Amino acid sequence: MKEGVHPKYVRCLVTCGCGNSFETRSTQAAINVEICSSCHPFFTGKQKFIDTAGRVERFMKRYKKTGEPTPTPTATPKAT
Repeated sequence: MKEGVHPKYVRCLVTCGCGNSFETRSTQAAINVEICSSCHPFFTGKQKFIDTAGRVERFMKRYKKTGEPTPTPTATPKAT
């Protein structure tokens, strides 16, 4: 390997949004991730909704039917 070309490979602390942290090696000193193997549904087997607060409520509010039928235009008779 050429000297001075490659970045430094140092110990790295990876911190997840769930609070889990572990140490590895990387070219960065610290890495923050949103989801890790401790909280990912594929690895845990539990379904967890992330960042969906209020989306269903907003959809229901926006597209809620009032229960009243929509008025239809009536045809006016033509005068002869």
